[in-house]
Amino acid sequence: MTETAQADRVPAFRRGTKFRFDTVRAAWVVLGPERAFLPDEQAVEVLKLVDGARSLGAIAEDLCARFNAPTDLVMADVAALLQDLADKGVMTW
Repeated sequence: MTETAQADRVPAFRRGTKFRFDTVRAAWVVLGPERAFLPDEQAVEVLKLVDGARSLGAIAEDLCARFNAPTDLVMADVAALLQDLADKGVMTW
């Protein structure tokens, strides 16, 4: 897949999956059917931007601006994170 085509992909949480702050754990969690994931701080910043409308490129641009990071590195890391979650059945493209 070309870099431009990848940047245009729009991630979304699968139906039945929720991303929220769990007050009991005092942490952000991804809750899916019969499973839960505790994302690290960097993943939380990415997942907060997943709304089913914003593209991978837009998410990466937002993170680059906020954290003054190189675009190619952020794009690769965000794409890898979201693809890993898609492979686990939590996200869809």
